[in-house]
Parts: sequence; structure tokens; C-alpha cells
Amino acid sequence: MEELLMQHGVKVTANRILVARALEEAGRPLSLTELEQVLDTLDKSSIFRTLAAFKEAHLVHALEDSGDGVRYELCHSHDAHHDDDLHVHFYCTACHRTFCLEDTPVPPVAVPEGYRPESCSYLLKGVCPSCAGRL
Repeated sequence: MEELLMQHGVKVTANRILVARALEEAGRPLSLTELEQVLDTLDKSSIFRTLAAFKEAHLVHALEDSGDGVRYELCHSHDAHHDDDLHVHFYCTACHRTFCLEDTPVPPVAVPEGYRPESCSYLLKGVCPSCAGRL
């Protein structure tokens, strides 16, 4: 984990390692509230500051999913200036969790002249396999 932080130019601290590990182990994007529950030894402001530093260094992707606000996932790109691992996400309307569809890349989008995209989020909404089995 320390190596990934250093590759993105993020100073390695105990709190940053804890947040990065929590995101890695979750295997799906987490909200600030979910991170607070997982990292009960850290306060909300410490987690938020860490996420802000990670976002600035392109170490996390931040996405809105119609759930409880922004969710964060660890970026496995090895470039501190560009996210080269963008993929589609799926929001389950039944369990309200967001999943990474890592093998489904975000399709390229042509924009009119003069527009300069800085980020892209591609979100599908529906029912996940676990919830579909219960319906």
C-alpha cells in the first residue's frame, strides 16, 4: 500500500495507510459514512482530509451514485496526473450499494468543440445479482 501512495506522490502516514487499506479491502466504492464505520478509530474530519489528498493526487475516484452522496474507490493507476483505470459502476436500487465493473471500460465520448472534459463517471442503475436472487 505504501508503494501505491508514493507512486501518486502522497506522503505516507498511518491514517492514509488505514484509509487506503479500507478502500482496497472493501472491493467496492465506499461513502464517507461507510468509511467511518469501518475505521472507527479515525474521526470524520481525518478521513475526509485523507480522501481530499487522495483525490488531488488521483489516488481515488470519487463518484456520485444517487445513494448517500459521493463514494470513493482506490485508483490503481500508476500515474499521479491521469486516471487510466476508469471503468463502469453499477448502483443497486435494492440494496443501495455501488459495485465496480472493472472489466467494463468507460466508452469514449466525443464532445463538441470547445469543451474540455476533466473527468467521466459512467453509472448503471438496476438490481445486483444478490438482490435479484431474493426478488
